[in-house]
Amino acid sequence: MFGKIKYISDNNAIVELNKEGNVIANLMNLHVVFESGQDKLLGEVKNIDDETVKIELLGEFQGERFIAGTIKKPTLTSTLRVINDEELNIIMGSNNPNSLYIGKSPIYANRSIYAGINDLFSNHLAIFGNSGSGKSCSVSRIIQNIFLNQNFLAFNANLFIFDAYGEYKNAFRGINQINPNYQYKFLTTNPTEDTDMPLHIPVYLLTNDDIALLLNADNHAQLTIIERTMKLAKLFSQTTPEIERLKDHLIAKAIQSVLFSNQNAAGKKNDIFTIIASCSTANFSMNTEIKGIGYTRRFADCFGIDSKGEFGESVLINEYIASHLDDELEATIPMPEKPFFTLKDIARALDFALIGEGFLTNRIMQDSAIILKVRLHSIINGSNAKIFEVNEYMALEQYISSLIILNNRRSQIVNINLEDIDDNLAKVIVKIISKMTFDFAKSRKIRASIPFHLIIEEAHRYVVADNDKFLLGYNIFERIAKEGRKYGVIIDLISQRPVDISETVVAQMSNFLVLKMTHPKDLEYIEKMLPNVSSDIIEKLNSLQSGTLVSFGNAFKIPLLIKMDLPDPLPYSSNCNVIERWKGTNN
Repeated sequence: MFGKIKYISDNNAIVELNKEGNVIANLMNLHVVFESGQDKLLGEVKNIDDETVKIELLGEFQGERFIAGTIKKPTLTSTLRVINDEELNIIMGSNNPNSLYIGKSPIYANRSIYAGINDLFSNHLAIFGNSGSGKSCSVSRIIQNIFLNQNFLAFNANLFIFDAYGEYKNAFRGINQINPNYQYKFLTTNPTEDTDMPLHIPVYLLTNDDIALLLNADNHAQLTIIERTMKLAKLFSQTTPEIERLKDHLIAKAIQSVLFSNQNAAGKKNDIFTIIASCSTANFSMNTEIKGIGYTRRFADCFGIDSKGEFGESVLINEYIASHLDDELEATIPMPEKPFFTLKDIARALDFALIGEGFLTNRIMQDSAIILKVRLHSIINGSNAKIFEVNEYMALEQYISSLIILNNRRSQIVNINLEDIDDNLAKVIVKIISKMTFDFAKSRKIRASIPFHLIIEEAHRYVVADNDKFLLGYNIFERIAKEGRKYGVIIDLISQRPVDISETVVAQMSNFLVLKMTHPKDLEYIEKMLPNVSSDIIEKLNSLQSGTLVSFGNAFKIPLLIKMDLPDPLPYSSNCNVIERWKGTNN
């Protein structure tokens, strides 16, 4: 079969071909071993012509280990043979308690390919491929294989699937039939079946950064407003006399600022009435009675303008305002340990935030504030408000638990369906839940004691280089990509457009499963971003069959072609059956 070695370059060897029957057709992509003394070097057949075979060098075997890389080169006198079963087990894995079945080799008949569970699932993973290449089926099959594995019970698995189209529901809904200890949970913004659970996100658990994302903030002035608003929302969640006094103080201080401004009386009156219209209390409303010496006045009547262009009751007004000022009060009120508030409470707090701290006289701040108010009220009055409706207080740990628990049992797969909301809100929800999960994992006393996998379908919609880094100083996906493995939070990206995903996140991926890809920009991006990808792998991606992928990374000794089994059951990812829908029936 193989003749003598003609010459050896940096990564390739050219070997003479001894033609034997139809051997040429069977050599392509086979792995071969160069033996010389104690050295056993691995190569893969890349090209064949009438006279020679071109073999790419991949690494060397050292006992039962394989070391990738081409530091050693075969000698011209090395013997060359096809890889044997024992060596295939080393590079393709074998069935053992620490491995997971991935799929079949299309090169070696009946040869199964396994990956180390820790190698594959304790590192970030990316699955790329064109639409229709088999991404959804491959993801479904791999996850099904986890729970079909007879070597161990994955009872404590926490797989959060952010499902852009609701296509994984069918693939995992019967997981309890594999083992009654397993459970699947389907969270959605629009429940349609009895087993669907509504997705809720507690507003009181959101940080200032989360609110900035939710309200689509785009400048740092808005961050200042949000910070003040969230502080007041937490304080106002308490119903105590001190809080009512604080509200009176904030209104009084805002009115005092207007009274001391250089506006004319008419302008001052308009601003004061605007303050009362947006922020009123029992002591500050249009109908509040203010007592003078021997008489009373309605608050609104105190602002009549006399012939000198002044307020006729300026003395009474100033005395009343001064009686409600207490600059030390806010600093003495402790922040509540369990603040419970809603989006409407945040809107109320935003009104109070905007009457103080110079916001009224700062037009830039006013413009930024109006944008936030409009966006907040559009959520409150829209159909998506129900997502943020939670009736009782939960700490972060309880909320994460509520995502997982169903019928007093833990769910290993939590499918978060986002198909009924627009992309902007879906992106924010993915970021918020990912950040909550990361914060929860970081708070554990034993690091990485509760691993989470964030499986993000259509990752090019969500994991992008957007305004977060400029506005907040970080992007949560980039932070998880860099630090998540230490705390057991793993990102699994699924996308048909890797070029649109944040480069920082892609650079942190340790394993790749790449199905057929044909777009030149995506192929160029993969070759540029991944240093261990050769031009030969890029060429393979153009011609792969549906359901066949190239795997490489920490979990694979060498890049391997894998033919994936079809999942059972299938996800909802097939094309529309046009023939059936075009028929002239009433279906």
